[in-house]
Amino acid sequence: MPAVGKGKRKLMGEINVVPYIDVMLVLLIIFMITAPLLTQGIKVDLPKAAAEPIAVQQNEPPLVLSIDAHGRLYLNVGATPKQPIDDQTALIRASAALRRAPQRTVLVNGDQAVSYGRVVQAMVILQQAGARKIGFQTEPARPPAPASAPATAPASVPGTAPPTQP
Repeated sequence: MPAVGKGKRKLMGEINVVPYIDVMLVLLIIFMITAPLLTQGIKVDLPKAAAEPIAVQQNEPPLVLSIDAHGRLYLNVGATPKQPIDDQTALIRASAALRRAPQRTVLVNGDQAVSYGRVVQAMVILQQAGARKIGFQTEPARPPAPASAPATAPASVPGTAPPTQP
C-alpha cells in the first residue's frame, strides 16, 4: 500500500510580487530620468511683452515656426521638428499642415536677437502656406521694480489713537 501524503507538497496558489515591484521601480526611475530630456525644445530667447494670450484650439496643437538667433527655421510638424529646415521645406510642411486643419492656430516663435527682416520672411512663408492669422510668442514682461518708497507715517493699530506730533 503506497503511503498517502508522504513526499508530496501542497501547491501554493500565491504569486510572488516582489520581482514585479522591483521591475516597476526600475522603470519609474528610467522614466523620471528620460522625461525631462524629451521635453527640451529649440533654444529661442523670446522677447518680453505684456500681451493678451491667444485662445488655442484644444483639439489641435498650434503650428509653431521657430527662428533661432542664427536665423534658422524649425517647424513643429514633420519627422524631425528639432532639425533646422530651409524656407522651401518650411513652406511645404506648413502648407500640408494647414490643408489638413485650416483653422489651426499659427504662431511665430522668434528669437529676440534675430533680425526683423528674417521674422518677416518667416511670416511670408506662413502666409504663402495658407495661414490667415499669425501670432507671435513672447515671454511675459516683468513689472518694473518699484522705486524707493517715500517714508510714510506708521499705521495705527486698530483700537488705538493715531500717533500725534508735538
